[in-house]
Order: sequence, then C-alpha cells, then structure tokens
Amino acid sequence: MGDTIKIIVPCGSLGAGVRPEEVEYGIAQGAHAIASDAGSTDSGAAYLALGISKNNREAVKRDLTILMLAQAKAKIPIMIGSCGQAGGDAGLNWTRDIALEIAREHNLTPKIALLYSEQDKATLRAKNAEGKIKPLPPLGALDDATIDSCAHIVAAMGPEPYIAALQAGADIVLGGRTTDTAVLSCYALMKGAHTAASWHAAKVAECGAQCSVYPTRGSGVLISIDSEGFNVEPLNPDNRCDPHSVSAHMLYENANPFLLTEPGGVLDVTNSVYTALDSRTVRVTGSVWDKKPYTMKLEGAAAGRFQTIMLVGIQDPAILSRIDEFHDNMLAALNQRVRSAIGEAAGDFHISLRLYGWNAVSGDKPAPGTPPPREVGILFVATAATQAMATQIAKACNPYFFHFPINLEKEIPSHGFAFSPADIERGPVYEFKLNHVVEVTDPMELVRLDWIDLKRLEAA
Repeated sequence: MGDTIKIIVPCGSLGAGVRPEEVEYGIAQGAHAIASDAGSTDSGAAYLALGISKNNREAVKRDLTILMLAQAKAKIPIMIGSCGQAGGDAGLNWTRDIALEIAREHNLTPKIALLYSEQDKATLRAKNAEGKIKPLPPLGALDDATIDSCAHIVAAMGPEPYIAALQAGADIVLGGRTTDTAVLSCYALMKGAHTAASWHAAKVAECGAQCSVYPTRGSGVLISIDSEGFNVEPLNPDNRCDPHSVSAHMLYENANPFLLTEPGGVLDVTNSVYTALDSRTVRVTGSVWDKKPYTMKLEGAAAGRFQTIMLVGIQDPAILSRIDEFHDNMLAALNQRVRSAIGEAAGDFHISLRLYGWNAVSGDKPAPGTPPPREVGILFVATAATQAMATQIAKACNPYFFHFPINLEKEIPSHGFAFSPADIERGPVYEFKLNHVVEVTDPMELVRLDWIDLKRLEAA
C-alpha cells in the first residue's frame, strides 16, 4: 500500500461541535494533519454580503481551542477552509482574531498562514473582458454591472494555496472560500498520495460523521490515504462506517453521484469499489482523477429589496376546509388593498402568503382530496423598494390579513396574531448574484497569502 497519510476531519464545519476524545483517538492512530471546513453557501447569501458567520463566536472558539491545543501537542498542521462561513476577508479575519486570542490564552506560538480569496472587482472585470469568466446554469453571460452590484465576491480555492502554505512551514492554515474537498485533500496531495483517492476521501469526509452509519454518535472521521485508495473510519469507536454510508455521500450536494467537479479536474467514482475491512472501516479503490483546465467558482452576494412580515395562526375549520380558496381570495384582496390605499407610490411591490402546515415549503397545491390541516400559520411577506414602503404595505394590509373571512356575507373573524406590533421589518433581501467560474493559469493567481509567526513575534 505504500506510505499512508492519515487526516483527522474532526467535524463537518468548525463550530458544529468538535469532540476532544475523538481528536485524541485520531492522533493516537498516527494522524499526520487535522483538516476541517468552516462554511458554505448553505445558509444563503446574507453571510457573504454582510461578512458575518452564522455560527456564534463561542462555538467556533471552543472547537478551534481543542484543535490548536492538539496541534501544539502533536506537532501536526491544521487546515481550516471557508473561514467565517462565507470565506470572505471579513470572515477570515474574524477567525484569525479568534485563533490569536486562543494563542494568547494558552501561550501558543504557531506559525499561521492566511489565504485570502475575496476578489477585487476591477480584476474580475478584466477577466470578464478577456472571456475568462463562464456562467454555470441557469445563469447567462456576466456583465460588469452585476460584478459592481455585489457587496463581496469570493473565488473558491483549490488545494494548491494550502500546499504552498504548508510547504512554507505553516502550523495552522486559515483559508478564505475553499471547496470543502480541497482543504481536506491538500495534505495528502502534497505528500504524493493517490490523487483521485485524496479527492474522493475528502468528499466522503467533508461532513465529518455524516458518512457513518450512526452520524449522531460522533462528530468526525479519520481518512487514511495511500498510493492505491483510502480507508475511512469514525473517530468514535462506538460508531461505524459501511459501504452504503460511505458511497452514498457522493450524492450530497452533487448533481451527478459519480462525477465531482473541482478546481483543475473531475473526480470520477463510476468504477469505485467499496469494501468493508472490518465492522467499522471501509476501504475505497478505483477512483479516477480526470485533469481539466483550472477554474475557480465565483460567488457574489448583494442586498436587494426590503421586506416586512406578519404572522397569523388559524384554526377555523370552515377556513381550513377551503384553505386554497381562502389563500387565493385573501391574496387578491391584499393586492387590491395596496393599489387602492397606496396607489402608484407602492411601486413594484410583491405580496406572498406562505401557509405553514399546508404547503409553505413547496408552494404547490396539495392533491384534491387531501384532508384539511388542524391549523395553519400564514406568513405574510411584503417586498418593496424601501423598508418604509414594505412596512406601509403591511400596515395597509393589516386589517384584511387579521380579519379576512371565508364567507364575505358573515361577520368578520379575528385570527390569532403572534406579535404586537404585528409588522416586523425583516430588512433587505440578500441574494447571490454570481454563479460563474473564472479560468486561471496559476492556482495562486487570485489568492493572497499573509503570515503571522507568533514564535518570531515572541522572540522579537
């Protein structure tokens, strides 16, 4: 099998809950490095646009403290990708400051590499003019106005910046936006492990114990990568992996369960073989890496129009037995109310009613004959060009929303409202503006590398 590279993946995302005993287990098994993702686009565009994390600082500090203390003791590197949730400069600096605080509190002196992947708009406009930016479905060609409209833009890094930092002696590498697999595969790739196996192991391990049979029994996994394939086992001895739990993870956030596109290539697992080595460990062989031109995915986010919301609960059986009709009649009445009460000043407004307990998630009308719900919560959402107008629309709609009847000829009801004042200003709607890739000739071309050497600073 040749030299085997062992990587601790302590959790699916920094701040989700690292277990110190699992990290100790991985180190006892001879781990060479610790690697974890710290963010994604899962929670929407607001985190990139605002430069904030969805995780609370205390949770991130707790997890990072466990890892930094383990690093100092075992003398193995840590790699963290997509710091601060969205991987913008603000998120990376936020994580950097937490790491420095931990170092001061525990008298640690690591050499920290910082990999910034937030992009300058002028650089992207130039790339776009050269035809180096291509759209991903369903978007079309990118224009400069869209680039300029973004509050922040990041490019998802591959493993090469991490390898450069590690080769320069980094104890800890904190990265901006990075593909989940790149931060987990970089150390093994640097050490010459099987290329496809390194990428495949990283894909399997990206969410920590989610690739195990009992994902709630632990937080992390240990991946062991060699010259032919890789092994994966949970860091909790009471958990286990099996061929199904490991192979199924290729379905996670992936349009094709056999192909995974990454910077510089495509992982092909069509002919991969998953074998249970024992009751806890699965071995995977047969993965293929198909080298491609190097591209980095661009993510850009910005604030859009504004929203004000209201919430009502309804248990009236007469309404619930005709809930679709009630929705359509109320929505029509609310729109007419805005046109008559505010008029053209309302601008290009939009009202939606989301029926929680009926069809709020899908928006589809249930099939005929579906039994009526016991109760529904109706979320009113007004969207307008300004916060003031969104709130004025909500106020204009208030009496209709809270007292709309199913039978107009009968006395009006009073539905159960959750809050007073009823209208809640939600603020701007954040949205992703970019779903594109940019071609680069050098994986470091759009990455900035900075250093903090605490040992050198202490000596000075």
